[in-house]
Amino acid sequence: MSNIQGKVVIITGASSGIGESAAKELASKGAKVVLAARRKDRLERLQAEIQSSGGQATYKVTDVTSHKQMKDLADYTLKEFGQIDVLVNNAGIMPQAFLAENKVEEWDKMIDVNIKGVLYAIATIVPSMRERKSGHVINLSSVAGHNIYPGGTVYCGTKFAVKAISEGLRQEEAMNGTNVRVTNISPGAVKSELLETITDPTMKEGMEDFYQVAIEATSIAHAITYAIEQPSDVGVNELIIRPTVQVG
Repeated sequence: MSNIQGKVVIITGASSGIGESAAKELASKGAKVVLAARRKDRLERLQAEIQSSGGQATYKVTDVTSHKQMKDLADYTLKEFGQIDVLVNNAGIMPQAFLAENKVEEWDKMIDVNIKGVLYAIATIVPSMRERKSGHVINLSSVAGHNIYPGGTVYCGTKFAVKAISEGLRQEEAMNGTNVRVTNISPGAVKSELLETITDPTMKEGMEDFYQVAIEATSIAHAITYAIEQPSDVGVNELIIRPTVQVG
C-alpha cells in the first residue's frame, strides 16, 4: 500500500501548474487533498475532476498573504479530517525586472506571496503536526534559489529565502524530535502560469524564450510524490529538477 494512502494533504497554489498536477497525482494515490488558492472557479473545477476520477478532494478559497486566511485553512482542514499530514507550500509569483526599474509594488507582492505565504503556512499548519509528532512540509523553491541572474534579483532573493527557511525548519524539527520531515524542491523551467506575472515586456520576452525547453508540471508532481512516499524515518531534504537541456 502506498505511504500516501489516506494522508491529508494541503496544497497552496492548487488552482494551476504544479499545485494542480500534484493534487491530481496525490489524490489518485489515495490522499485526501485540500485545495487552496484564490480562484474559486478553478478550485471547484479541479475538485470535480478529482472526484469524478474516484479521488477525495475539498477546497477552501485562500490568500496565502493573509495570516488569518491561512489559519482558517488549517482550522477548516482539522475540522474536516482531524489531522494534517502534508503541507505543500506551492503558491508563488515570478515578476521579473531590473532593480533600476524600481518596481516596488512587485517586490512587495513577491515578498508577501513567496516568503510570507510560506511562513504563514508553517505558523498555522505545522503546530498540529508537532502535536502529533508526525508530518511533512514540502516547500517549492526554484533553481533561482540557487542561481542569481540579472532581472530576477528580487525573485531569486525570495527563493533563496524559501531554501533557507526549509533548511532552518528541518534542523529545528530534527533537533526537537517532532518527526516532521521537510523537503525543499527547486524546479527549473516548468510549464505553468508564472510567466503571466511578468509585467516588463523585455523580460517577459526573454523568459518566454528561456521557457521554450520547459518540462511538464507533472514532473514536479512526481517528485513531490516520491518525497512523501518514503518511510517516515527517511527525509528527502533537497531536490533540484531541471529540463535536461537547461544550462542555468
